[in-house]
Amino acid sequence: FTTVYPGCERFVDDDDKYFFCMALSIVFTVNHQTGTAKMGNPRDPTTVVDPKLRVKTISHLRVVDASVMPNIPSGNTNVPTMMVAEKGSDIIKEDIRCEADNDLN
Repeated sequence: FTTVYPGCERFVDDDDKYFFCMALSIVFTVNHQTGTAKMGNPRDPTTVVDPKLRVKTISHLRVVDASVMPNIPSGNTNVPTMMVAEKGSDIIKEDIRCEADNDLN
């Protein structure tokens, strides 16, 4: 190579480490983004949604997509995303049922 890849200068004498450094620097996902809206304890400042998929600090808003997945699935994200959506719809329906029951009391 005539130009050393930026950030990998210290590995130029070791081909394996150099190419590994390059791969880590330039490989990215284009079609299967996940994990951008961390789910967890509402008191954890690093989380975006709670376990019921509700966005913290914003009422009546939920995130029901692949962004709540903590890890990228080893295969296509389509089916896991549908599973998150099914679970999300169950949670929403249950919450609506509870609200309706409270209104009747």
